[in-house]
This record gives sequence, C-alpha cells and structure tokens, in this order.
Amino acid sequence: MSTIGSFEGFQPVSLKQEGDDQPSETDRLSMEEGDPGKDPVPKQISRQPSVTESTLYPNPYHRANVSRKYFVTRPGTIETAMEDLKGHIAKTSGEKIQGFWLLTEIDHWNNEKERILVITDKTLLICKYDFIMLSCVQLQRIPLSAVYRICLGKFAFPGMSLDKRQGEGLRIYWGSLEQQSLLSRWNPWSTEVPYATFTEHPMRYTSEQFLEICKLSGFISKLVPAIQNALKSSSGSGGGKELMVLTEPILIETYMGLMSFIGNRNKLGYSLARGSIGF
Repeated sequence: MSTIGSFEGFQPVSLKQEGDDQPSETDRLSMEEGDPGKDPVPKQISRQPSVTESTLYPNPYHRANVSRKYFVTRPGTIETAMEDLKGHIAKTSGEKIQGFWLLTEIDHWNNEKERILVITDKTLLICKYDFIMLSCVQLQRIPLSAVYRICLGKFAFPGMSLDKRQGEGLRIYWGSLEQQSLLSRWNPWSTEVPYATFTEHPMRYTSEQFLEICKLSGFISKLVPAIQNALKSSSGSGGGKELMVLTEPILIETYMGLMSFIGNRNKLGYSLARGSIGF
C-alpha cells in the first residue's frame, strides 16, 4: 500500500561501511548530473507529488456491468415502452405528446419507484411499466390544469427520522393537503396522495439517450410551460389560476423507515436482474 504525498526536502542517506571511500550509487548519479569540471557535490533529490487526474464528467460507460442489471437499459426496451404508451394515448385521448422521461418516484414513505412520465398538451401521465414483461402495469392521469404548485429543492426529513436520503427532487401538487385523510397519509400503499415526488433515475449516465430522458431539469423545462398553457386554456373560473414554482425543502415524513430502508437498498422498485437461483 503506497501513500501519495510530497517528499520534497528529504535527502537520500547512503549506507556505507567505515573506511569505504567508494561513492554510493545515489552519489554517483548525482555527480554525473553535475557540470563537468566542477567538484562533484551530491545534489539534493526531490520528488514532486504525483497527481491523479479524475474525470469530472462521468463516463457514460464506466459501469457497464452495473447498468446491464437494469432491464430498462437493455437494447430496445425503453423504445418499446414509448411505443406502447404512444399507442395507448392515440387510442384513448389523441392528445399531442410533448415528451417522455424516465424518473424515480419517491412516495410519501420514501420508497423509490421506477416510472415513465409522459407530458401531453393536457395531461401528465405517470406510468408504472414492467420492463421485464414489457407491459404497462398502472397508469395515473393528472390533468395539467389541476396542478397549482411545483416545489424544487433538497429532501428534508423530521429530526427523529432514521432513514434519510440526500439529493434534490421535484414535487408536483394537484390537490389540497388539508383534504387528505389521515388514513391515506399513513398508509404506505395509498393512491390518494395529492402530490408526487420525483428525482433522477440512477441510470441517467448510461448513455446520451438516458442522460436526456432522465434529466430532471429537462423535465421541468417542459412541464412548467405545459401547465401554464393548460391553465390559460382551461374554461370557467379555473382559467385565472396561476402556477406557483417554489424553491424550498421537500419534506418526507418518515420516522422509522424500515420498509424504505430494505426496499431502496435492494432496488425493489426497479425492474432489476436479481441473479439466478439454482445449483
């Protein structure tokens, strides 16, 4: 095990027996480097600290073995999912699609869930897609005209919480928190939560394609104007509503967090190759 550091100022020590007048190998090299005609004087040898360059921008292919575990990164998988959703939207609503994104949803119990998000001219669709069986399992439709607030910021937890996460995210509100029942707030499987929280997918650096569809800033840049346009075109008294975009901490009210601790560390919310079982 070596230590990288500066050795400047240290001089080599020659180990010679008493009476040995022959210069050591180090002294001989120092004499040869001096100017001819001058008395050979051992020169100080200094070593500059070595510098290890690190790549500031992550290499998209630096962890290919890890990325292969996620079924979404396998060739043709994300394209198939997009085509399935395009066909569904064309048959049901015929709305114009503005973009697809692959993000991680974080529910009110801090559980991570792999999701495809689709923005149309009227709706935000949150799709739970099975990338193993290549089928849509669940589709949540949120009218853009119902969204009234978007919060951007770092994740925050109660002081006594045992399972916390780092990083930043986005929360979209389309309903009143006061109207949320106590049962739905403390039920980890509740689908009546009037908001959704997202962060970037862990495979965002797999390729340029995934870097584009997993980037949270790109999703926000499309979502905000889409909501504003939907609010302007909405009829009735709701036509005068305005979207609030705030920068503030995103609170996740979990305390013990045992379920999310186990699930997130084992990536149970992702379509992931779990390995073979057998002999």
